[in-house]
Amino acid sequence: MNSGQKIVVIGSGIGGLVSGLILAKHGYQVQVLEKNHQIGGSLQVFSRDKKIFDTGVHYVGGLDKGENLYRIFKYLEIYDDLDMKRLDENAFDIVRLANGVTASHGIGYANFGNHLKASFPENKEDIDKIVQEIQLYCTYFPLYNIELESEINYVEHNEVLEVGAWEHLADLTDNEDLIKVILGSGPLYAGLKGVTPFYVVALILNSFIKGSYRFVNGGSQIAKLLMKKIAENGGEVLRRKEVVSANFNESGNIQSLVCSDGSQYACDFVISNMHPKETIHLLGRDRFKTAYANRVSALPNTIASFMIYLSLHENTLPYFNSNYYDYYTDNIWDDEFHFSESWPQMTFTSAQVSKNTKEYAESISVMCYLDFNEFKTWKDSVRTIVKEGVREDEYETFKKMCEERILNRLEERFPGIKSKVKNSYSSTPITYRDYVSTPEGSMYGIQKDFKHTNRTQINTKTHIPNLFLTGQNIIFHGILGATIGALVTSFNFVNNKQVIEKIKMYD
Repeated sequence: MNSGQKIVVIGSGIGGLVSGLILAKHGYQVQVLEKNHQIGGSLQVFSRDKKIFDTGVHYVGGLDKGENLYRIFKYLEIYDDLDMKRLDENAFDIVRLANGVTASHGIGYANFGNHLKASFPENKEDIDKIVQEIQLYCTYFPLYNIELESEINYVEHNEVLEVGAWEHLADLTDNEDLIKVILGSGPLYAGLKGVTPFYVVALILNSFIKGSYRFVNGGSQIAKLLMKKIAENGGEVLRRKEVVSANFNESGNIQSLVCSDGSQYACDFVISNMHPKETIHLLGRDRFKTAYANRVSALPNTIASFMIYLSLHENTLPYFNSNYYDYYTDNIWDDEFHFSESWPQMTFTSAQVSKNTKEYAESISVMCYLDFNEFKTWKDSVRTIVKEGVREDEYETFKKMCEERILNRLEERFPGIKSKVKNSYSSTPITYRDYVSTPEGSMYGIQKDFKHTNRTQINTKTHIPNLFLTGQNIIFHGILGATIGALVTSFNFVNNKQVIEKIKMYD
């Protein structure tokens, strides 16, 4: 493919922005079309009570010097301008089980293992085996390690994709509390017993062990820096440009994209950062092979979430530089996502960090699983800054009920916290669906399943000759996963060896 051609990217999530920047750096004319007022997808933030809240990204791994995301961000020329705070080296995550067992995850493998051994002194050998397995599984994914190929890889050893996380750990230890503590950060990938592969746990957990950070004043700075670099390389990111259809030529290629305001954008190629199911719906099922469209449409997605954002009274809650995963049930990886008398049965709590953060926290965010169907009454409504739809009083009443339930749970693990809350705000699975365009508000897109590995694999190439996919469904989700997925997408247009060699220079 020749540089100088025009590529239009649908969606400004990190996958779309990274793909766009790489291609702009290689001479392509890049336009990114974003339907919302704010760019960034899950990187979006919002402000309440003069405090910034992250909507989706609360901390990121792989950012210590020489690690994978560090090197990619250096190549993209954004790392040096990021304002970050490294999480507690001895406890970037703290897992608290229903039976009172508490354990922390430390940065660095020696630290990680030692802190687990402090909580489980009778399982030291098991912990060593588990740590070895996590590291071993990561070696099967070359691009994750900034390599194009390796002696052992998941393509030639497909069996590594077919190992269940819970099941594999149960083979390595008979201490169920140890298993729960290691898998306690499961809300990072919506872990499910009998479904989630071990390699997903290994790749994600490894990245956080290799350097966990919060972003000062929110993760939106990543999106802003990527947009700035796209502009410096001759491209542009356009907001409030919701793509609603496309014009095709006789060969079946997309000639232009049509936005809701009537504007059209001619293109040689299109990259969609939307969920594959949404991409098919946008461009028409008849443009794709029936078997492919049926497979993608039938794939289960990860669970949705309810988020509560707490603005705190000044100087009341000491800042905590760890993330808390609290469980109120023994069944931590079972399908318990519906609203009930015992909901929520899990909370993920993270303190926001701002330039003013010193001894005390200004605000915290709390995430709980909650099934999209709990909001099916309002599923046809849309409400964003761009589309100011209306939802009934019953919707707000249900939200307030959920907020109160979460606050009561927090009070159990953070005694006295309710008295420190100035104001609370919340978002639902429908909110997430409206802003990020994932089916049913799914947090992480398509659910990886170790029993159906081929079914859940999504190729960057599509049956529309000039349409390519990017985003969290290509490799895996999160900042790191979507960024690596963007590399894979860009390799359809640029020399992959040259790009990887440049990234490897930053060690």
